[in-house]
Amino acid sequence: MAKRRSAKEGSIYQRSDGRWAGAVSIGGRKRKAFYGRTQEEVREKILKARHDLSQGLPMNDDRLTFSRYLDKWLEDSVKPSVRPRTHESYSQYVRLYIRPALGSIKLTKLGPADIQSLLNQQQEKGLSARTAQYTHAVIRRALEQAYQWQLVPRNVAKLVRPPRVQRQEAKALTPEQARIFLEAVSGDRLEAFYTVAIALGLRRGECLALKWEDIDFENETLRVRHTLHRHKGGGWTLVEPKSRNSRRTIALPKVIVQSLKDHKKRQLEERIFQGSRWQETGFVFTSTIGTPLCGDNVFKRFRDILKKAGLPGINLHGLRHTAASLLLVQGVSARVVMETLGHSQISLTMNTYSHVMPVLMREAADKMDSILGGN
Repeated sequence: MAKRRSAKEGSIYQRSDGRWAGAVSIGGRKRKAFYGRTQEEVREKILKARHDLSQGLPMNDDRLTFSRYLDKWLEDSVKPSVRPRTHESYSQYVRLYIRPALGSIKLTKLGPADIQSLLNQQQEKGLSARTAQYTHAVIRRALEQAYQWQLVPRNVAKLVRPPRVQRQEAKALTPEQARIFLEAVSGDRLEAFYTVAIALGLRRGECLALKWEDIDFENETLRVRHTLHRHKGGGWTLVEPKSRNSRRTIALPKVIVQSLKDHKKRQLEERIFQGSRWQETGFVFTSTIGTPLCGDNVFKRFRDILKKAGLPGINLHGLRHTAASLLLVQGVSARVVMETLGHSQISLTMNTYSHVMPVLMREAADKMDSILGGN
């Protein structure tokens, strides 16, 4: 039986069984030992471990489970670099789907078949292809960071094909339905919120984050600078928009300028009525005491309005789709629509609103007919 000898910091020695050993101090009196068939192999492992320690990276550990790695990834890599809502979403997918199925597997042993099995199980349980696709995206991003930290030799998630998600047509109101909707919200204390959403195509969080300093009544423009994020435990935060293109300045139609002026007057009356109960936050759209609106409450109110008006049920994002559809049908260029919506690519605009294309193509054909046919 080979005689054992404790590996000491800074020393590389050959054991009686012919293998080589060395160690690195990892804090306090703790040391991590490394073994190899050759002296050079152990030296490389020690150099790598010291580099990881100096960079604050987790040392390569064959015993590190995927679950433990995910905890560190979420805290050290994801949390500082993404929006709070994205971090919450990643954490939820890790908790609900990834950790129960793959958490006990050693990080270095995780293979493509393990990930594929998880995605197959999700669909067998009746979960949507979109859920499986997002699960794969989270795993892929986590393993890409593990690869950059040199904890794994490759990102095995890249070898797995997630299920295809069939693009669903964006639900929007027709021009006639849009007019009925605007009549239905006339006089509502949130009338301006709905008119801004349906005319400018702002995202829900962008509408909720608007402040009066973002409205330039003289030049008739509106700046989108933030989005409002609600925390699960309560409270709210203003965060950067989802992309650089989302930070934009939009020209306001005169009808929206007047709607916002009327809304500001109504808000001033509410502030006077509430007196000391009013909390000045500077937001355009607030509760009756000045605090930021809750998106879920706005949606409930919105849903009731649609029902009473006999309109099809859509979510608040449907007003954004309605704005884009109305602009495109009126002949506004796709480039202008893209800038108004804050899309990062024009292909995203056209792919999302492909249902409008038949109308545009019919108009283009009629115009060509009028030129070539002489009518």
